[in-house]
Amino acid sequence: MRRVRMRIVASLMVLVAAGVGAWQLLPQERAEGKTVTVGTTDAVTSLDPAGAYDAGSWALFSNVFQTLLTFDPGGTKPVPDAAESCRFTGGGLRTYRCTLRADLRFPSGRRMTGTDVKFSFDRVRKIDAKVGPASLFDTLGSIDASGRTVTFHLSSPDATFPFKVATGAGSLVDRNVYPADALRGGDSVDGTGPYTLTSYTPGSKAVLAPNSRYRGPAKVPAHSTVLRYFKDSAALQSAWEQRAVDVAARQLPPGPLAKLSTSDPKQRLTEVDGAETRNLVLNVREGKPLHDRRVRQALASVVDRDELVESVYQGTVDSLFSVVPRGITGHTTSFFDAYPKRDVARARKLLREAGVATPVRFEFAYSRGAASKAEAAEIKRQLDGTKLFSVTTTYYDWEKFQARYTAGELDAYAVGWLPDFPDPDTFTAQLVRTGSGMHNGYSNKRVDALIVASQQYEERSRALRDLRTLQELVARDVPLIPLWQRKEYVLSIEDITGGQYLSDGTGVFRLWSLDWI
Repeated sequence: MRRVRMRIVASLMVLVAAGVGAWQLLPQERAEGKTVTVGTTDAVTSLDPAGAYDAGSWALFSNVFQTLLTFDPGGTKPVPDAAESCRFTGGGLRTYRCTLRADLRFPSGRRMTGTDVKFSFDRVRKIDAKVGPASLFDTLGSIDASGRTVTFHLSSPDATFPFKVATGAGSLVDRNVYPADALRGGDSVDGTGPYTLTSYTPGSKAVLAPNSRYRGPAKVPAHSTVLRYFKDSAALQSAWEQRAVDVAARQLPPGPLAKLSTSDPKQRLTEVDGAETRNLVLNVREGKPLHDRRVRQALASVVDRDELVESVYQGTVDSLFSVVPRGITGHTTSFFDAYPKRDVARARKLLREAGVATPVRFEFAYSRGAASKAEAAEIKRQLDGTKLFSVTTTYYDWEKFQARYTAGELDAYAVGWLPDFPDPDTFTAQLVRTGSGMHNGYSNKRVDALIVASQQYEERSRALRDLRTLQELVARDVPLIPLWQRKEYVLSIEDITGGQYLSDGTGVFRLWSLDWI
């Protein structure tokens, strides 16, 4: 049984609803001259916002860059950050206009203008990096800039556009420093966030100092922060036990995590309802062993999520049965409805109908994750045990893993998905749309149409019918198999507060929320 842990989202939402500014909940007392060291297993792909679409890079971007909009802790609607105000104009959800704050300055001292905002969005789309975030702006047609005003013209109604603006893809850069048509090299960052990056060692650490020029909703910290990057969960656990880090966030190993208790006086443990998911992505391209839909349906018929959750993750994650997780508008249990129990006989029948030789042989690739090796071994055990499949598991380092799956070279691969923002669109458009970030070759015109249809409603509950139908189609086509959903756990020493605001499913990683007591 899992131990009872702190739950904070509900209380945060009550406070926000009562009119208490979320930023006012952060610690008021500051400790001058101290450094907070935060450990994580996330990796940074690029220091350039146009070249990264991963949790590790975006966690850093949250602190060194500003976006037009952001999210309050526990919030579900974007609020102003670099913008003074933003709103749809003219009706139809096709024109979105923002006005910048009056005194935003880059490290050079130059004032940010609407032209910098236009430049930042245009270069993301122009560079269109293979592992970049350009796909988030698929509904963005053109941008106009005049003074501090920026107007986005959308190609179709998109109520989710403000959410996308608030992501790491919307990080605002200095047009005099970043090239318009190529990624910036080197280890420097020129942003306007609450921190400046003073040094960066790839795969090791990022050193952040308070940015005195920052103008925005967050409180500029009085202390420096060091982000330390660990190759795996075991290394992070070792660093925590030796107190080489003050805060451990993303991801401790399941075993030690399951044994943690909020009653331990020597540490602080917080658990926040999150929406991180992990999916087994299947390459559906012609010529690949999982091309035939019936083969993929057979796989879905024999994967036992509950066994995976208990044996590998020791109950620190929950089984997931749809592409949209619990807690997000539109969640269903479409995979449970379609495949209610582990059914080897059904899988055998499907493979016979597909006319494929058994066992079906394919490679299952994996990379980073709190228990990715054990997870791969358990899935292999389940599939091989049916005698219908023969799975080869392969570990790739993060950069090679990204390169291979984006090139369409892998048969099947496990990918964790930390939501870009708290809305179902980040799980549908980015996971199962034609040309999605999963790069698995999946395309269904009806799914694409349902995604576009769901984007037209500002009142997101009006999209429920479209979202339900979409998830049923995904369960039928099986371009991926949802495995589990994780909560956010943050562990800190007793002298550090603010860990409950660090990461909460909004896509923002608030290092400035951490402080010494």
